[in-house]
Amino acid sequence: MNAFLNRIWGLRSGELPIVLILGVALLGNSLAQKIAELASISNFLTDVGVPQFLLLLIVSSVISIGMTGVQSLLVDRFDRITLLNGICFGFGLSFIFLRCLFIFNAPNWLNYSLFYLLAEQQFIFFPLAFWLLANDLFEPQQSQRLFSLISVWGLVGNVLGIGIAALSPSVLQRLDAKPEELLILNALIYLAICSLLQVGLQKVQLRKTQVKIETLKETLMEGWEFIREVPAFRYLTFSMLGVMVCENIIDFQFLTTSELTFSDSNTYQTFLSLFTLTRVVSYLTIQSFFTQRLITKLNLKNAFLIAPLGAVAAATCVILNPSLWGSAGAVALQKLPQYTVDETARKSFQGFVPEERRGRVSLFMDSYLVAGSAIIAALITGIILLLGGFYDIPNYFYIYLGAGALAALIAVAAIIRMRTVYDTSLLNWHLKRRQRSKSILDKLDF
Repeated sequence: MNAFLNRIWGLRSGELPIVLILGVALLGNSLAQKIAELASISNFLTDVGVPQFLLLLIVSSVISIGMTGVQSLLVDRFDRITLLNGICFGFGLSFIFLRCLFIFNAPNWLNYSLFYLLAEQQFIFFPLAFWLLANDLFEPQQSQRLFSLISVWGLVGNVLGIGIAALSPSVLQRLDAKPEELLILNALIYLAICSLLQVGLQKVQLRKTQVKIETLKETLMEGWEFIREVPAFRYLTFSMLGVMVCENIIDFQFLTTSELTFSDSNTYQTFLSLFTLTRVVSYLTIQSFFTQRLITKLNLKNAFLIAPLGAVAAATCVILNPSLWGSAGAVALQKLPQYTVDETARKSFQGFVPEERRGRVSLFMDSYLVAGSAIIAALITGIILLLGGFYDIPNYFYIYLGAGALAALIAVAAIIRMRTVYDTSLLNWHLKRRQRSKSILDKLDF
């Protein structure tokens, strides 16, 4: 069986056990995150409203920034296995606490707001710690070959989670059970991931890193200082910011048009789940058959151009057709390249960062940047909504869609500039790479 799987997946000696453990863990988080995301968004939008979602998005981003500040103090001071286990255990307890709020009849706006906030932390913090661990387990050359395969497990988890979210309203109704029972399922998933990592990776020996003790301010600034000093990372960061601002604006237009079409929370959750399922199946297909080939054929620096071009195409699509189906098409055009080729390329590129700094650089790019882009997009959209309503401007949504298009064009320009400094940036002393000639088998203490 091992030989068969190695041959099918193109694995080399010793890689299969680690790939399977990481794959199942990523699948579990993706499954739980999608259940939480779809259930919380559909119920919040129908019970509270779409404009209020902008405020929730800002609150979520501010919380993410605060938690990232605390996590940045810890991320490079503990081994990655312990860090990931702690995150999983924390998520398990959080879902149990949220279930208790439903039991004690807390207000729906509070319950579903916390539900969404928790889903956002699942989306940010588990993948961050997970990919840090994966980068420590594999060499940069291995990461370019294996990360697309591991990512497929996450996409499979997304499919399963979306399927559960789509079917749960009717199934739970037949069983005379409440929708919040899904919270217990999520708690059990994270406790299972804890057990898997504890047992499966207990013999893995990670490289010990030397990390100096720093203040919170020094820790927060270190990721930005590294990015500022390495030109390729700096331009990549600006491009990511533009792409994600455009993404959030397009997402808001999609939520606005779809919520107007479906007023019932159960029907809306089913629609949102089926739409997301179609998108994720497309992710899975691209990631399984095209991502690795595209990155290899284009080279890493050229692969980064795909996501900004996709954002430009998405913004153009929704401006030409701002209805439900036009915005749905724009969401697909935006996210397909961003969460397949671009995500894999970015994680591989972060493998060049020394272990002592990689955690903080990843925190900045994958957490601060995500939260900051959401705040910028929400403020732009919210201000235009207020001004458009106050001055009775017709079709004012074209203004914030135009802002999204501008952000996408800035992202393209940043990547074009990044490609010109890519080769020289790899020689930068900040990217002094670890010298390890041992295989992954040497990580295991048999």
